[in-house]
Amino acid sequence: MDDDSGADQSDFDLTRRQLLKLTAAAGGAIIASQLLPGDVKVAEAHEVGAASAPMTVVLRVNGADHRLTLDSRTTLLDALREHLHLTGSKKGCGLGQCGACTVLLDGKRVKSCLSLAALVEGRDITTIEGLATGDDLHPLQAAFIERDAFQCGYCTSGQIMAGVACIAEGHAGSPREIREWMSGNLCRCGAYDHIVAAIQDAAHATAPRTGD
Repeated sequence: MDDDSGADQSDFDLTRRQLLKLTAAAGGAIIASQLLPGDVKVAEAHEVGAASAPMTVVLRVNGADHRLTLDSRTTLLDALREHLHLTGSKKGCGLGQCGACTVLLDGKRVKSCLSLAALVEGRDITTIEGLATGDDLHPLQAAFIERDAFQCGYCTSGQIMAGVACIAEGHAGSPREIREWMSGNLCRCGAYDHIVAAIQDAAHATAPRTGD
């Protein structure tokens, strides 16, 4: 019995490169056949719709109202820095872990990189630029200078804002307590001892005076 299978074997011999090309082409044809023109339009419309339309937001920052037109996804930090040019609040990790962007919202400390500007409309926002009264520094600002509580200065505004809240919350009774309640603010220069001392000084300076 004659076996002529070997005669035509060369016709079916493929190199690895040719096989990959054929596989890719076949796969592309299958995908293309399953994607109708209508599906393409729907996909394109979905991508366009993903970009939120601008919205008007009124932010009350440091005692003044500011009307801004923002994308609904704009963070409070970006609204402050990019739209109001209040650059004291710093962009650090962007994950709410370093505290460099800390501001006060109705007197409470918040990480502005995690807060949407559209959701804080009507709230009272205080940044580092709003602490001083004219040329008179806030007691904690003055204490930071006196205690040399900053080195590179990048985390300083967030440290001060968190420190102001820490004092107002009544958590500045001891160095240990201050360290615990300031643990959400990181200082890469390691000036923690000076920061704690400055918060203690400011807490004493702002403590209510009792009569004799």
